[in-house]
Amino acid sequence: MYIVPMAWLYVALMMAVAEANHPTGTLLGALMTFVLYGLGPVLLVVYLMGAPGRRRAIKSQEAAELEVANALKAQAQAQAQTQVQDQAQALAEPDAGSQAATDTVAPVREKP
Repeated sequence: MYIVPMAWLYVALMMAVAEANHPTGTLLGALMTFVLYGLGPVLLVVYLMGAPGRRRAIKSQEAAELEVANALKAQAQAQAQTQVQDQAQALAEPDAGSQAATDTVAPVREKP
């Protein structure tokens, strides 16, 4: 996949070497040739070629986060349902709590 960008960088490097070795060429001109004809366009093309892969990675990450959120939501709903069932069962059974069913103190009778 990266053979074409590497080949283009090689061509740009050879252009820069030719610029530096020419009698009227300079090292600054060779550097500018390499950066503007080679490095800049290759970086841009490689970045644009990687866009679909980045998009797929973002979508898969969002899907994984959504799956985790749905699992946590389902777990919370199941826990809430269990609590509701436990409370309903506790209300349905008499004397299920820790309180006594009747008052232990006898009522006071009035004398006739």
